[in-house]
Amino acid sequence: MKKFALAICGGTLAGVIATTQIAGPLLAQETESRTNVYEQLDLFGDIFERIRSEYVEDVSEKDLIEAAIDGMLSSLDPHSSYLSPEDAQRMRTETRGEFGGLGIEVTQEEGFVKVVSPMDGTPASEAGMQSGDFITHVDGESLLGLTLDEAVEMMRGPVGSEIVITVVREGMDEPFDVSIIRDTIELTAVRGRLQGDTVVLRLITFSDQTYPKMAEELAKLVEEAGGMDAVNGFVIDLRNNPGGLLTQAIKVSDAFLDEGEIVSTRGREQEDSDRVNAVEGDLAEGKPIVVLINGGSASASEIVAGALQDHRRAIVVGTKSFGKGSVQTVVPMRGDGAMRLTTARYYTPSGRSIQALGVSPDIVVQQPPVDMTQPETEEEEDSPRFNRTEADLRGSLDNDSLTEDEQDTIREEQAAAEEAAKLREEDYQLAYAIDILKGLVALKTDQQ
Repeated sequence: MKKFALAICGGTLAGVIATTQIAGPLLAQETESRTNVYEQLDLFGDIFERIRSEYVEDVSEKDLIEAAIDGMLSSLDPHSSYLSPEDAQRMRTETRGEFGGLGIEVTQEEGFVKVVSPMDGTPASEAGMQSGDFITHVDGESLLGLTLDEAVEMMRGPVGSEIVITVVREGMDEPFDVSIIRDTIELTAVRGRLQGDTVVLRLITFSDQTYPKMAEELAKLVEEAGGMDAVNGFVIDLRNNPGGLLTQAIKVSDAFLDEGEIVSTRGREQEDSDRVNAVEGDLAEGKPIVVLINGGSASASEIVAGALQDHRRAIVVGTKSFGKGSVQTVVPMRGDGAMRLTTARYYTPSGRSIQALGVSPDIVVQQPPVDMTQPETEEEEDSPRFNRTEADLRGSLDNDSLTEDEQDTIREEQAAAEEAAKLREEDYQLAYAIDILKGLVALKTDQQ
């Protein structure tokens, strides 16, 4: 026991000596660093005073300080920024799902404002804005050189007022103007429908309504279909979903996973890292799932797509997602403002980072572009989609090899095929996703 106690003491003494030897230079470096910071703050104060006293026009001290703070944050990355009290309140309203504006999620790329995605059913979506569009001017004024918050502020205005934005789009030779009427944006977080035997869940944003609305819609549609046995699978449509709350992305992913990691976040320090695992319970009861994504699927959408893909719980279809793999923490500040700071990167269950790379779909399916300049003529709209058949001819013979019930079944299958063909024209990617589910069900049936 005495030897053990001495060994511990010896170790403690050695630690004290070693620490003392290293701490000297460390303390000197820390003191020097602190001195440099104070000198820089003195420089900031000198410039602030010079602007306040000598600038050609009167300036607001509050605006100067807020601009300096925002400049410090926005120099870090495109997603860190200072939120004034008004902006902070607006952000809280937006996460509840109702606000005034255009209905687009934007980011900044090399000094230009880039559209991440237009939100379904909003003025921007109805005006034809697309993911990947660059906005260069607002009402004739250039956005070049402005911060993202300043550019967004220029796009805000009273509900009912008109805004003209100049757009540069890949594949178009010249910039063009888009006129949009600002409106109150009431985002329905989730929309659902039955497409044949498939439940289609369209997740529009990740607000605090997303998971409960999704679970409610899923249960309603399954009941409408005649129970889970009558459902062949689920399509989770995340196209043009710009993301939102991390907590909601975790809940949505967990809804279809029985176990395993959903997402991990890693900050600068080891203690800032976190790992979230699924708990047992699958709302889809093991039915096959297809997730639809495109270049407008960002952030929380990519967490869901990545988690279900890595666990092989879903087939991901569409085009590569946006590639926002960072987490922002909103910190309330004095004066009712807030700081939005990038505090971590997130990783999918396999350990891959989506940052700047996006989620690559298992099956790449492009959405054929719609030529808005060539609308269907009245004759085309009214013309039958299929040619006349033998059954349409007067006096044609009946089919004597099938019962009436068998013939009714065939007619129902033909009607479903025609409906599928119509869907292919309206939304090719969704039709492709449903075809995959049909194929999986057919394969499973053949194997039984």
